Amino acid sequence: MEDSKQVVRSSGSIGANYIEANEALSKADFIYRIKICRKESKETTYWIRLIQETNDSVFHKECSSLIAESLEIRKIFASICAKTNLPNRRT
Repeated sequence: MEDSKQVVRSSGSIGANYIEANEALSKADFIYRIKICRKESKETTYWIRLIQETNDSVFHKECSSLIAESLEIRKIFASICAKTNLPNRRT
């Protein structure tokens, strides 16, 4: 029961931070919010895996599908970060 609440919290945070990223005041703020989205998607994957491993095989197929989705979302956010990061400047 608590694990499913954690999934709701972390996945809800992804959506909330994505909305905040789209309203960012600066490029740095945008990148920061997208990185939080990526981090929360990683946490969501963790909680779903925990549910999968600690429950009957009834949930196995559904959890596998959700894990695949959360990994895809994480890849999307990683790609956004890579494409929007400022190049390193040498001083």
